[in-house]
This record gives sequence, C-alpha cells and structure tokens, in this order.
Amino acid sequence: QVQLVESGGGLVQPGGSLRLSCAASRNIYSINTMGWYRQAPGNQRELVASITSGDSTNYADSVKGRFTISRDNYKNTVYLQMNSLKPEDTADYYCYVRTVQRTYWGQGTQVAVSS
Repeated sequence: QVQLVESGGGLVQPGGSLRLSCAASRNIYSINTMGWYRQAPGNQRELVASITSGDSTNYADSVKGRFTISRDNYKNTVYLQMNSLKPEDTADYYCYVRTVQRTYWGQGTQVAVSS
C-alpha cells in the first residue's frame, strides 16, 4: 500500500515562505498528475497546484506568482514552494498522486500564516 507522507507545514508570518514536501513510500507507476489541494475551515477543498508527468503545471489564480510546484521522479516526491504567504493561505494542505488506476492522498499538513 502506497503512503504519501507530507512535511514542511507550520506557522509563518505574512510575507514568509514555507516549502511543503510529499514523499511516496514506494515507487508509483503510471503517474498522470501530482499536486496539492488545501482546505481552510468552513471552506471547500480547492486545488492549489498540479504538475503532470510532462511537467506541465497549473496553479490557482490566488497563488500564481507566489507558489511553485515541482517534482523529483527519482525520489517520488512532489514539492510546493510557497513564498509571500498571506493569512488567506492558512489551511490544511493535502498532496495527491493520480495514476491511471487511482488517486493517492496524503494525510495533510497544516499551514498557518499569522503575525
């Protein structure tokens, strides 16, 4: 059973940066897309960023220019570099890996942006 383990969340001041990581416990084959969703209290889960097997990226309008998604295929890891963080970025962040057969989810990591 594949597990996705996230790390890098925490408390940061507005304008600060965090780097989230999501590592798979073993090799995952036939990956279509990897990415990150987030969910703030009382809000629906929203797609933050995604990256395809061909390295095409997609970002929510609210994070364009501030967040960067990347992947390391050898390490089965996807990253989310978050710069210029705002209080409205506060949420639980979930990584996912979508293959031709199913989607795997991480357990979530909390990001809090506050002074």
